Amino acid sequence: MKGLLEHIGIESGRLHFSWVSSAEATKFVEVAQSIAAEVKALGPAKYLIKKRAEVA
Repeated sequence: MKGLLEHIGIESGRLHFSWVSSAEATKFVEVAQSIAAEVKALGPAKYLIKKRAEVA
């Protein structure tokens, strides 16, 4: 999946897979914070930003 996303121009760092059991609340928080920090460090997805419509 990551290869496909890179092929269409989306950084692989924007996709994360992790297994967290419903009994692992602490692990869920750690994984969510880690992913949020990584994506925040990447900044806005340049490929997915829509251009503003120009009014003639």
